[in-house]
Amino acid sequence: MLRVLNEAYDERKQLEEKSSALLAGGIMQHGYQCGMIWGSVLAAGAEAYERFGAGPEAEVRAIMAAEKLVEEFQNCTGEVDCIEITEIDKSASTLKMIYVFLIKGKTFSCFKLSGKFAPIAFKIINKTFEKELTDIPKLPVSCAAELARKMGASEKHIVMAAGLAAGIGLYGGACGALGTAIWIRTMQKGADAKLDFNDPLVIEIIEKSFLPNSDYEFECSDIVGRKFENIEDHTQFIREGGCAELIEALAEKNE
Repeated sequence: MLRVLNEAYDERKQLEEKSSALLAGGIMQHGYQCGMIWGSVLAAGAEAYERFGAGPEAEVRAIMAAEKLVEEFQNCTGEVDCIEITEIDKSASTLKMIYVFLIKGKTFSCFKLSGKFAPIAFKIINKTFEKELTDIPKLPVSCAAELARKMGASEKHIVMAAGLAAGIGLYGGACGALGTAIWIRTMQKGADAKLDFNDPLVIEIIEKSFLPNSDYEFECSDIVGRKFENIEDHTQFIREGGCAELIEALAEKNE
């Protein structure tokens, strides 16, 4: 989805696109938010950077687009999480995967959904970015963008990650900071690095950096204990030190 939308904006970003592949299947095939959501939100962030540059306005707009993208994806499918759509995650047996993808035709269903959602996402991003903003908060705005900043990411990648805040667009799903850490660390390995859903570095990020600091919860609403009402609510939470230990742990480079 990131690739499709980048092509729509005539802005191919091959390293970013390749590195987002590990978010497929709901983060390393864990079954959380569909990879199309992760990809479309990263694409929204990329376009926010192209239009508004670095800073709080671009990050706020990326989050606004992410909120709408999650909402519309749920309207299209009735679900948000990959496991609800495909009925499988990484724990599924080979036999069940064969049944779901070959016999039930889920592969074709996912391709069809991608073709349906891409133009919708394109319109949502454009419409969101055309709105006037009257009150723009100061940084930090997004937990995911703050993590990207601490990881030494470029200004472009910081804005791209912004919409992943609070379980993607404040939805409360699987942690956007975790997705950001996986995406950025994969990019830092370079364009020639082989993608592997059993990548030891990524597994270490999840098992040693993330889970011990999230009380072994994956979803933002479970980690924080609630959902955020709006961008201002989330911004205040981050400013007051919310998830600071988790962000610091994910920012540390695993060797």
